[in-house]
Amino acid sequence: QVQLVESGGGLVQAGGSLELSCAVSDIFFSINAMGWYRQVPGKQRERVAAITSGGGTLYGAFVKGRFTISRDNAKNAVYLQMNSLNPEDTAVYYCWVRSTVLNDYWGQGTQVTVSS
Repeated sequence: QVQLVESGGGLVQAGGSLELSCAVSDIFFSINAMGWYRQVPGKQRERVAAITSGGGTLYGAFVKGRFTISRDNAKNAVYLQMNSLNPEDTAVYYCWVRSTVLNDYWGQGTQVTVSS
């Protein structure tokens, strides 16, 4: 069964940076898009950033140039560099992968906490 393993979350002060990583293993399909979502208690999960197999990127409006998504197709990995973090970025961040037949897969999530 495919596994998405996230790493890089943690506690950071406002204005700081974190880099999230997600490695996809036991894969049995071709990957189309990869990306990151986030969720806070009581709110819907929202897309942070996504990147296609061709390198096209899409960011949530709240990102405002602070985050950069990248992927390594050879490693089946996706990364999210987050700069200028603020307390509103505190959430559980989930790695997301979409196959070429439009099945979605999710990681277990990694907590990002930004202190003021």
